[in-house]
Amino acid sequence: MKASYITLGCKLNYAETATYERGFLKAGFETVPWNGKADLYVVNTCSVTGQSDRKSRNIIRKLHKTSPEAAIVVTGCYAQLRRQEVEAIEGVSLVFGSNEKSHLVSDTLAFLEGRKAAVEMAPGAYPDEISGDVFAAFSGGEERTRAFLKIQDGCDNFCAYCTVPFARGRSRSISIEEAVGNAEKIAASGIREIVLTGVNTGDFGRRSGESFLELLKRLDAVEGIERYRISSIEPNLITEEIVDWIASGTKFQPHFHIPLQSGSDTILKDVGRHYDTAFFAERIDYIRKKMNPAPGERNADGTLKPSVFFGIDVIAGLPGETDELFMETYNFLKDRIRPAFIHIFPYSKRPGTRSALRKDQVQDCVKTKRVEMLENLCRELHDEFTASQKGVKERVLFEDSCHDGMMGGYTGNYIRVERPWDPGLAGKIVEVTL
Repeated sequence: MKASYITLGCKLNYAETATYERGFLKAGFETVPWNGKADLYVVNTCSVTGQSDRKSRNIIRKLHKTSPEAAIVVTGCYAQLRRQEVEAIEGVSLVFGSNEKSHLVSDTLAFLEGRKAAVEMAPGAYPDEISGDVFAAFSGGEERTRAFLKIQDGCDNFCAYCTVPFARGRSRSISIEEAVGNAEKIAASGIREIVLTGVNTGDFGRRSGESFLELLKRLDAVEGIERYRISSIEPNLITEEIVDWIASGTKFQPHFHIPLQSGSDTILKDVGRHYDTAFFAERIDYIRKKMNPAPGERNADGTLKPSVFFGIDVIAGLPGETDELFMETYNFLKDRIRPAFIHIFPYSKRPGTRSALRKDQVQDCVKTKRVEMLENLCRELHDEFTASQKGVKERVLFEDSCHDGMMGGYTGNYIRVERPWDPGLAGKIVEVTL
């Protein structure tokens, strides 16, 4: 039988989809492109915005139209939050919520074998009900050079705008031993870089008593993996102790993805974030102090040393965000933080959240204008950062793919580099001067 996999949303979903795929491959399925004919489609959905919901629905309908006889299995956040809505879409065979992911493959196989009665689907769960073991997952490699390793799931923060705790449940983690074991499997496949991923990655070990720093140290010792990245970590969870250890000379790269969401203390307090702008700025300053070279500092051969790359999440148009409060965010990014990249999200009203009940919603046309302003600022800041790294000696992990005669890869501090295709460099880390 032929199976195809469609993933929407975050890196966590990609890690989970890859794990489903390995299960079906073991059962004898052949993987085919999603836009071709298949016997089975697995759709891993996202629900971070209303647009994500619509995209999930449209893809399911398109798949059913392409292969009316195929089984369509739907999982992910949209499936958890809007189960009845998903089940009502024509062509959907099975729906798996957050507590059911671990037996998605076995229950789907039972369904396909005609034993539909063996499939017991749980009702939609509330946050307290999604608290069992973590579905451990990892991807097989992006361009066969980088893999996503899921170490944590769920979130206890319940920020006013966010449905993630409802979709993925309370914060919980796999064990350090399981994480190390999965990293060793990834290394055995020839992949050189791992991105640690989770809903609230830095919250690792909250309930088990294990620590995030101890996990990092154990992973650092895994042979065959040369580089690690932390996909996203809350500013209050990347502690000075963690920064000091990473800066001491480890496999963890000078690249941090840190959510800010708003540069206005009024908005941060209103939505329930666990920090203010002063704390956020101090944490960025500390990382730069520990990991950035001194101005003009050079290697022995005269090349410059790399600087830390910061990617910052920002939501434009949260309820109550006046023009003045938005400009606090804009100016905080432009004048105080100056990150290398801004991940920009227009606020999307999500049913069931506190923010959705607010009367002071921001008009869509205003959100669009604010997104445009932030995008222009992002381009300015990213150009400034990459220009500052000219003459820097860095190590690039080149991907195993060729596009228009060129191959690409990323430096440790996440600058995209391209060069003419050379099959001998594919999957290898090469030292270059930018």
